[in-house]
Amino acid sequence: MTAAPRVLLAPDKFKGSLTASEVAAALAAGIAAVRPDAEIRRVPIADGGDGTVDAFVAAGWERVETIAPGPTGVPAPAAYAVRGDTAVVELAEVVGLLKLPGGQFDPLGAGTEGLGVVIADALDRGATHIVLGLGGSASTDGGAGLLRALGARVLDAADLELPSGGAALARATRIDRSGLHPKAAAARFTLACDVDNPLLGPKGAVAVYATQKGADAEQRTILEAALTNWANLLGPEFAERPGAGAAGGTGFGALAVLGARVRSGIEVLLELLDFPALLRDATLVVTGEGALDAQSLHGKAPIGVCHAARTAGVPVVAVAGRVQLPLDALHTAGFTTAYSLSDLQPDPARSMANAAQLLEQVGARIAEQEL
Repeated sequence: MTAAPRVLLAPDKFKGSLTASEVAAALAAGIAAVRPDAEIRRVPIADGGDGTVDAFVAAGWERVETIAPGPTGVPAPAAYAVRGDTAVVELAEVVGLLKLPGGQFDPLGAGTEGLGVVIADALDRGATHIVLGLGGSASTDGGAGLLRALGARVLDAADLELPSGGAALARATRIDRSGLHPKAAAARFTLACDVDNPLLGPKGAVAVYATQKGADAEQRTILEAALTNWANLLGPEFAERPGAGAAGGTGFGALAVLGARVRSGIEVLLELLDFPALLRDATLVVTGEGALDAQSLHGKAPIGVCHAARTAGVPVVAVAGRVQLPLDALHTAGFTTAYSLSDLQPDPARSMANAAQLLEQVGARIAEQEL
């Protein structure tokens, strides 16, 4: 009698449709319907953006609830994940685009103060390693708000503190670090992100991402000038580092003042979850995201999962709303094959609306064809 298959489900979210946990649940239901004997383990994943804290909580980390200012200063519930001396804080969960009141952009005034509030809470609770997931930011403030909430003071020529937001940084002449949170200096900061943009220039935070945050051409000019001044104040050498432009320049502020280190978001997550241990007894890994395309090949979560699985000698298949990679590219990346919801429902709107049911059907197909 053959042993029961052991399936590890490690999908990312299907953006705008389902969370990673919901994707895993739907796939599990489909697989179990065909192979009730299968041992299914669900490990939803993320790459530092939306859903990062939820991924750690699903893996058994403690969820810590707090209140922190959103990107426009309005207090709102926020959460982070803790295990031992490590805290995982997700920018999107605190000051991301989804936290904008009424969805109203504030490209010049939005800030990252709430992120600093959450980090301070984690430090006060004893965390000595802060993993900061960068992505989905609503602001372009160069991390100034984050540093301000940790006790730094950003001052103008009259030695007055500047207001929140990226535009105000044009008037910054000095940063006073004397009041910085005493535990911040001793803590280790890891920036988990999947972008390598510098702070300034044609590939920088403003040029690439500010439009997504509501900035028009004039506002982008204002923000670029403000961040240039901010970079000269904190250290131009940090502005050039890959990842400095992540999350509206939050990466830069953390690099320059907190001594942070930038790492691939999915690599950090898989390491902290001890993913190799989860793979030891697996006979198949299933991963995926909303769209599997050329961009996915550049450090996105499913590629990280695929690499880890192949390294362990476990076959891995992908599931996506749309698969826009040819079969040879999938094979080169390490996937056995890929399943697309668009094959079952070509209409994108219907596919997104019925993603859970379609994923159950895909799960059943995987059980029939791969197990």
